[in-house]
Amino acid sequence: MGIIDIILLLLYVIAIVTAVYILFKHRSYFHERFKKGVVSVFMLAMLFFLAAYTFKMAIVLLIRASTVFGFASPELSVWLLEGWTLAQIGTTGGLIALAWLTWTGRYDQFVQLRRLDKKIEEDIDDADA
Repeated sequence: MGIIDIILLLLYVIAIVTAVYILFKHRSYFHERFKKGVVSVFMLAMLFFLAAYTFKMAIVLLIRASTVFGFASPELSVWLLEGWTLAQIGTTGGLIALAWLTWTGRYDQFVQLRRLDKKIEEDIDDADA
């Protein structure tokens, strides 16, 4: 194991820990906003991106650790590649949403979850009738 391997493993762990810390510290905001039924679109995009990024960093940590510590296998490589692909889709989607909000300058948009829930329930009731 070389110095680069140690640095990369350390940086990946720091990235995961800081991302989890940010998610943890914002949990009260999301809990409160979901309870009230209105959430900032920007904060939702940030949550989506950060959750996907955290998952992506966990995958890259496993990729690097399997190489460094010698527990890599073809089956593990396939699983990690699929996980990486899902995480990349999530981070790209989150970045697209954040870029769109930044480009439009609409940081004050909100999603009304309760109204959406009621509309879905009404549509389901109408379909059953």
